[in-house]
Amino acid sequence: MTKKPELAPEHISEVIQMALSDHVSFADIHREYGIGEKDVKALMRDTLKTGSYRAWRKRVRDFLDRRAHYK
Repeated sequence: MTKKPELAPEHISEVIQMALSDHVSFADIHREYGIGEKDVKALMRDTLKTGSYRAWRKRVRDFLDRRAHYK
């Protein structure tokens, strides 16, 4: 299992905003903050309310079905 990277609180907020954006990919987040897709999903799961997390994951999966290189 990989070690969860430590982020400053202001960076956590920025990562969440980027992840919620439909125009930012996991690769973009990785380039800027050095955290991978699994870590972003874990951060979102730990930070968002359960319903909000599920809605976000559904939206990301729906976009993946329509676009080859989305999140």
